[in-house]
Amino acid sequence: GINCQSNGWINARATFYGGNQNPSTLGGACGYENSYAAGFGVNTAALSGALYRGGEACGACYQVLCNRQLDSKWCLRRASVTVTATNFCPSNNQGGWCDPPRHHFDMSTPAFFRIARQGNEGVVPVLYRRVGGRISGGVRFTLKGHPNFNMKMRTNVGGSGDRKRAWIPGSRSPIWSPMRRNWGANWQTHFDVRTQTLSFRITLLDGKTTEFLNVVPSSWKFGQTFSSSKQFS
Repeated sequence: GINCQSNGWINARATFYGGNQNPSTLGGACGYENSYAAGFGVNTAALSGALYRGGEACGACYQVLCNRQLDSKWCLRRASVTVTATNFCPSNNQGGWCDPPRHHFDMSTPAFFRIARQGNEGVVPVLYRRVGGRISGGVRFTLKGHPNFNMKMRTNVGGSGDRKRAWIPGSRSPIWSPMRRNWGANWQTHFDVRTQTLSFRITLLDGKTTEFLNVVPSSWKFGQTFSSSKQFS
């Protein structure tokens, strides 16, 4: 099959996009905008739909190595890179590498050439596995939207990195209310939280749950980012 597994590693393919991009161009469908400023660095990747799962994988970390058993010409020996999912590689339904059910990583140029030789302009076979992200500092919360539409984005998330569920109370509405994913890493509330001190509860795909209490002051404005002192292990 396309994605047979061996010793925890899964077969996939990888390409790279663009030249030596400015970090501000490495955002995408997850909504991180400037992925470097969001804490992900330059080792990022767009995932095919089979991995992206409608944005559920945004922020997930993967260890990727080039499969020299299948391509000894272009794969570097014993080289691997850990990338964070920050974008979506859409299918073209014409046999493209990102068409379902293929597992594919369209990687940033710096990440790709940590595992493959310079000069290769094509696609290489890779092996990958999920790993925990090594993150410094606390989880960050960015307030987005407008007065009639409140949306929150979380970045710099450690652990498995991918968020499964989220809740929010306000200082005037203390019950934990579920949020819903709007798109990518952006989650929205169903009530107006302006002028309220905000807390968050996040559950990752691996089941770990952490509460971030009073991390956003009531004086917050749209576009601001606040960093907590807590992080997933």
